[in-house]
Parts: sequence; structure tokens; C-alpha cells
Amino acid sequence: MATHTDLANLIWEIANLLRGPYRPPQYERVMLPLVVLRRFDCVLADTKEAVVAEAKRREGSKIQGDALDSKLNQVAGHRFHNRAPYDFKKLLGDPDHINQHLQTYINGFSANVRKIFEYFEFTAEIERMHEAGILFLIVKEIAGVDLHPNKVKNEQMGLLFENLIRRFNELANETAGDHFTPREVITLMVDLLFNDDDDLFVKEGAVRTILDPACGTGGMLAEAQAYMRRHNSPAKLYVYGQDYNKRAFATAASDMLMKQVDHNGHGENIQFGDTFTDDKFEGLKFDYFIANPPFGVDWKKQQKEIVAEHDRGKSGRFHAGLPRVNDGSLLFLQHMISKFEDVDPADNKHGSRAAIVFSGSPLFTGGAGGGESNIRKWIIEKDMLEAIIALPEQMFYNTGIGTYIWIVTNRKAKDRKGKVQLVDARDTWIPMRRSQGDKRRKIGEGPALEGDDRPDEPDQIADIVRRYGQFAQGEQSKIFDNNDFGYTRVTVERPLRLRYQMTVEDKARFLDAAPHLLDDIQAIDKELGREPQFDWNSVSAAIDRLLKKRGSKWKAADQKLFRGVFTAKDITAKEVRKGKGFEPDPDLRDFESIPLKVDIDAFFALEVLPHVPDAWMDRSKDKVGYEINFNRHFYKFTPPRPLAIIDAELKQAEHEILQLLREVTE
Repeated sequence: MATHTDLANLIWEIANLLRGPYRPPQYERVMLPLVVLRRFDCVLADTKEAVVAEAKRREGSKIQGDALDSKLNQVAGHRFHNRAPYDFKKLLGDPDHINQHLQTYINGFSANVRKIFEYFEFTAEIERMHEAGILFLIVKEIAGVDLHPNKVKNEQMGLLFENLIRRFNELANETAGDHFTPREVITLMVDLLFNDDDDLFVKEGAVRTILDPACGTGGMLAEAQAYMRRHNSPAKLYVYGQDYNKRAFATAASDMLMKQVDHNGHGENIQFGDTFTDDKFEGLKFDYFIANPPFGVDWKKQQKEIVAEHDRGKSGRFHAGLPRVNDGSLLFLQHMISKFEDVDPADNKHGSRAAIVFSGSPLFTGGAGGGESNIRKWIIEKDMLEAIIALPEQMFYNTGIGTYIWIVTNRKAKDRKGKVQLVDARDTWIPMRRSQGDKRRKIGEGPALEGDDRPDEPDQIADIVRRYGQFAQGEQSKIFDNNDFGYTRVTVERPLRLRYQMTVEDKARFLDAAPHLLDDIQAIDKELGREPQFDWNSVSAAIDRLLKKRGSKWKAADQKLFRGVFTAKDITAKEVRKGKGFEPDPDLRDFESIPLKVDIDAFFALEVLPHVPDAWMDRSKDKVGYEINFNRHFYKFTPPRPLAIIDAELKQAEHEILQLLREVTE
């Protein structure tokens, strides 16, 4: 039996026949829909004649539309059918009109499949290939690829899609990570997600639902189902997904249509639409969530709608906060949390769990009071952040940056309540046999499964899950209280100190802006003189008395202009008084981020006042923030090498350089 890699290589050879009319980055437009079409063709082959006969028998009857689709689906034995008098073999019988027949064949599918091909936008590609004279050749070659379920199981078909999509995205140099996640990362996420649901694997009739709001081609949902099958679970897992990439959505929808993945059996579990502005599952709750939203996804185009929903308060999905407009990752997490099942407080049952992949940015970007920090604050103070697992770098196809899996839930186990676990798996990897884009490393998946052509590997996924499951302090696992990640951002002020002096140049500059104050300025000049004075409080009081005596009343703008022209900051001057205290100097303003567990007054007395005795705290400006600094918590100090060794190495290098120079000059 051919492996998924063998099949992918075969299809890849067929794709190369497109070269000329198509550039390699455009192969995906043709090959993905054709592979999907061939899979449908093979799946329906056993009952095709019966469906065509039944459709002909019902011509002209009152049963049409959805009702007819339902009847013919029953005959087909699937949730879809094709009533056209063609299959791939028959399409080859009339090469001159194959474009028309292929379109007729696609139009013969039930409405759910026709909808998928609309999103593939395949009609335009059919005509393009026909005009280029390559349509018959491509269809003929694809017809020779046997994708019958007896030969290619659903799981292997999923691996085939994964292989092809990765290759197509590498050709196109697109952000493959937007809708494609490495298989071992998905496997790890699914293992972590289901780790504590014992009922799911032992209770007869258990039913669970899972949603991926950025499902791409459906790889995560497919792996979740495969996990259930591998564990022989008696439960049912119904999967749902949404995506805004047309071809990715069409691939996922076609794959899931061949499986029983939703409650109603209508195959409407995969929806097309923008998750931020067009929630296709509004009002629904789910048991599990899994997602790899695009890193740094920009939401500027959706800003108006998202801000409006945020402003609705708790009735909106994004009430906790809005991240920067150039990274909407935390919007996806808020969307998922809005669909969490409620928890039964009596037994801590029900509730939901989510696993989501982020870059490092959502861990720490944004200061106290900012959108990202407020979202972290909300999640942690609601005791929903269970664990974060740091993955190795160079794990994804489109980026080599570090990535993290967040486990978020509203039903933590008793021993995890009020706690957050950080797991460091950054050194848990094996090298790739061949780099794939930016992906040079992978997490070992253990022994190869049936139908998988990869070699046996160390079971590093199990190692990471074990570290997580043991929930113990160690070198690669650390347990924190929720408020360990919180801090108060305190504003530290220092007094403004001003030196006053009137000079000829400054006097002329002031009068250029305020000539109507000439007489008053002359009087002040005579009264205070030209020598510098280091107590603005006394100077200001003297000016006020003089102006009152003269009967002059200055506007606030004139007073501001006078101080701006005739004073300068001077650390030797007296503090400028304001009310019962001092006026702060904005240029000397500083901020201290003080951990929530630390007494703020004690910290200020110990860490600030010894260095700046004239400082004070403006507690009216306090802001509470949360950040998770992984490197700080797992930092390992490496002592520097002895100076003697470094010196010896430098002398050796110097000697070698001199030797080389002698060889050049001799």
C-alpha cells in the first residue's frame, strides 16, 4: 500500500505538468481541488450507478432541492452524492469537451459539495487549463491516482493533504503557518487538551464538541478525531471550524464532509467567514477549543466592528481588552473563552478547555493598563490560565521564532486552582532529516504508526505531557501562584527645580510674543534685577505682589509664557511648590513595576528613597499589569570562563595571525 508521501510525490509529478500556463506558486489552485474531487469520486464509486438511476427516476417529481439531496445522499450512503452521468473515467471519453463535462460533473454534486467548489473558485481554472490545452492531460493523470477509502484511509488522506499544502506554501513563499501547523505540534496540543478528561475514554455514550476558530485546512480537528480513534474511545467527538481563507476552508470542509463530525449530520460544521466580525457559531458553547491563529495577524480592517463589540462590555466577546492592531492573537483567545461551557460549582464538571499556539508576544507585550496586559490580567485573575508550554525554536514552516502553547480552562483541577504551570520544552527536539522552510526541528513522536512512512523517533511528546501532568516543581516545570505574574506600575515623581533670570535676549523674545506686557516687564526687570535667582517660589510671589500693586491681571497663557522664557531647570534650585507638596518634573518622572506580593511602601523606602531622597509616589496613577517572562523564570547562569584561559586563547590567536602574516610577506 502506498504511503501518503508516495501519493504526494505522485501528485507532485502531475502538478509539474502545469508548468508553463502556471507558475509553481499557482499549482495549488488546480491540484488541491482536483485531489479533493478525485477523493469524492473514489468515495462515491461503489454507489454511483444507483444514485444516477435514482436521480433519473425522480426527474420531474415534486421533490427537489434539499429534499432531493437528502434522498440521494441516502442512496449514496454518505452525506453527499453526485448525480451527473460522469466519473473520472467517463470524463476521459470526450477530450474535446472535457471542460464542459467536468463542470457538469461538479454541478452534479449535492449542494454542500458545490458550495465547496465555489470557494475553490475552480471554474476559472478549468477554463484556463482548457485554453492552454492541458486540462485533459491533468485529469487523465489524476484519474490514475487511486484514493478509494479501501486504499487510503481518512487519517492517511489527512496526511496527504498536509504534505501537499506544506509543499504548495513553500513554493508560494506564503505564510504557511497562517493555516498549517506541524503534525507533532498538533498531536502535543491534543494530548494536553484531553489529558484530564477521564470520562471521555471510559464512559459509554459520552459526547464532546471541539471548535477551531482559525481551522485552516482542518489539520487540528482531524488530529483530534484521530486521537480519539487511536485510544478506542467509546465517546463521540464532534468537530467544528471556521476560516477566512477560501481554499483552506474548502479543503477542510471537503475533508470533514466525508466524516461524521457534527451533531446533525448535515456537514455544516466547517464554516467560511471572518471569526472577528462574522461569528458563524454565535450563541453556541463547546467543550474543547484548539487553534493556531496567524502570528501577528492585523485587524485594522475589522477595527470598527471589533472596537464596537469591545465597547459593549461583558456582552461582547472582546470586553477584556484590545491588543495592538497589528497582532490580533489574543482576540482569538477571547473569542474562544466567550464560548466556554459554564461550570457546575457543585462538582466542578462541565466547563471547557482550550489549547492555542502563540508567539512570545502575547506573554509580555503591552504595559500595565494596555490591552494585552488587561487581557492577561482578566484571564489570570479569573483563574483560567492553567499552563504554558514553551516549544523549541525553528518548529514552524514560516518562522523560526519561539512559540508557546497556552492551556486555558474554566474548570481547573482542585490542586491547580490559583496556580499556573510553566513547562520548558525548548530543548526537547530532534533535528529534521531535511529542512522544510524555516522548520529545522521537530518534537519526536515515538514509534511510527501504521501507514506513516516516518522512522521511529523518541517519544518526546509523551515526555512533555508527563512533565505537564505531574504538576511538580523541577528544572523544566515550575509552579506559580496566579499573582506571581502581576505587578503594580507605580508612578515615581521628583520635584521641579527652576532658576529664574531675565536677560536682554530673553526679554526681547518675550516681548515679541507679548508686546502688550511691555510696561509690566520693565517693572519686573527693575524690581528683580538681572542676577539668577534659585527660588522660583519667592520670585513668583514677588511678581504677583508687583502686578497686584500695578493693577495688572495676566492671563494664564501670559503666565505660562513668562515662566517658559525666563526660567530653566537647575538641580541646585529650590523645589517648586504646588499645593501642599511640590510640582513634579515630567523629565524626572519614573515608574517602578512592583510585584503584587511585595509591599509597595516598603519597596519604595528600600529601593527608591536611598537613591533619590526627594522622590514621592503618585498612587492615584497606579496600574495593575500582568506579564509572563519565561526567560526570567528558567534562566540558567553560566559562569564566565577563567581569565587565564581567555588570555591564553588570545595569545594563541595572536601567534597564528603573526605566522600567517610572515607567510604572506616572505
